Amino acid sequence: MTSFLNLVVPPATMMMLAFSWPALCFINACEWVYNTLYTIEDMDGKVVIITGASSGIGEQIAYEYAKRRANLVLVARREQRLRAISEKARYLGANSAIVIAADVVKEDDCRRFVNETVNFYGRVDHLVNAASLGHTFYFDEVTDSSVFPILLDINFWGNVYPTFVALPYLHQSNGRVIVNASVENWLPLPRMSLYAAAKAALVNFYETLRLEVNNDVGITIATHGWIGGEMTRGKFMLEEGAEMQWKEEREVQASGGPVEEFARLIVSGACRGDAYVKYPSWHDTFLLFRVFAPNVLNWSFRLLLSAHGTRRTSMVGVGKPISEGGTGRYLMETTSPRKLPAGPITFSKTE
Repeated sequence: MTSFLNLVVPPATMMMLAFSWPALCFINACEWVYNTLYTIEDMDGKVVIITGASSGIGEQIAYEYAKRRANLVLVARREQRLRAISEKARYLGANSAIVIAADVVKEDDCRRFVNETVNFYGRVDHLVNAASLGHTFYFDEVTDSSVFPILLDINFWGNVYPTFVALPYLHQSNGRVIVNASVENWLPLPRMSLYAAAKAALVNFYETLRLEVNNDVGITIATHGWIGGEMTRGKFMLEEGAEMQWKEEREVQASGGPVEEFARLIVSGACRGDAYVKYPSWHDTFLLFRVFAPNVLNWSFRLLLSAHGTRRTSMVGVGKPISEGGTGRYLMETTSPRKLPAGPITFSKTE
């Protein structure tokens, strides 16, 4: 029976999709227009918590909510940077903006900033989980595994803990959780193994949570391709301390859309009640190859990478020397760049 279904179900499903695709597209378009005209949420006076708000996508999301006159709670480790962003947010139209220095991978910190928000505003309407941490190293080149839990903590638990703490208040307000995911959750790319694994776990967690909360709390999963934020420009923050590190450029120079455009789409989609926001949406075409012709996708990536030179370690701290001609450099957050020390580089936490 299983063999028979393996032969019959895939072509039958493809034929059904081919015939129903125009109708499905028309229904989706009508739903989008209706939601845009009649169900868009007025954020004036609503309370929005944004984690990872000190740079990149989180910062731009704060500005988009500010234009809608929301009350903002900006959360990140860099308090001084948050203060500058809060000033700009108020200038753009935010009713108010408070900053809270916190670490999203620590449950106590998450409980603290959520409780402070409720004590100050009395409610939580939107929780935006924008904290994220990327890497571009080959897994078999890593000699210091201390980087592994840091990447998984920030990309997974750094989203789960704030959601866990804020969920009771989001139930009360029929609020919404907005998740900053990535196309790598289903389209793994070389040198991003742990990042892709964390994002896949994150998306599956929220897809399950969506079913559990039913319609009491909305969930918007935003997936992006290659975005020109601090993560892809090379900045890397340790879980402990305020150190920043720069990575070398990737072999494949992918020019993604601007962070500002993605942030605008996220906020618009969240206010419209969309379950998904995808930018750019053409990345979905790779899903067909992933399902029906995975070997073609693998061959394409291998050809693309082989055309751009040999392997290079490209994240400071993986325990191997930077290759000759590399551009990796070390940078403290409040100082100018300085040269890397000679010899192998080790990854260590700041006490």
